[in-house]
Amino acid sequence: MSRQPEVLWAQSSGRVYLTISLPDAKDVSVKCEQQGSFSFSAVGVQGESFSFSLQLYGSILPEGCKTKIGLRNIFCTIQKEQKGWWKRLLKSEEKPAPYLKVDWNKWCDEDEESPSDLGSDGDDATHGGEDDESSDDGGMLYLPDLEKARGN
Repeated sequence: MSRQPEVLWAQSSGRVYLTISLPDAKDVSVKCEQQGSFSFSAVGVQGESFSFSLQLYGSILPEGCKTKIGLRNIFCTIQKEQKGWWKRLLKSEEKPAPYLKVDWNKWCDEDEESPSDLGSDGDDATHGGEDDESSDDGGMLYLPDLEKARGN
């Protein structure tokens, strides 16, 4: 019997992003079909089988589906057939399975999406907000000198 890994999802007007938590996955298989069918299967580090299938809210472009396999996660970017915001991830109005959760780190509201987001190919989605180490302030937030601000 196969198990389901934790799946985090987010969307933009043109894409759906799935992050599948499965460290050191082997034999990863992802299948996208135009009518909105998404299937995943893989073998975990201890040889256990993981799989799930989703019937997505809308139609997708199979040729626009990309998968990146990382050390701890599998990142899937799914291109929507028509740009627009989906009311939910799945076609079914029932409560989603417990392994499906919103990825608040990647979530973007309709009114917050900038034109630059629309042109991106989703590759930056794998960075997940990691801080870049080039700053020399040691991660400290800049605060003005309070004595100078008061005029003393």
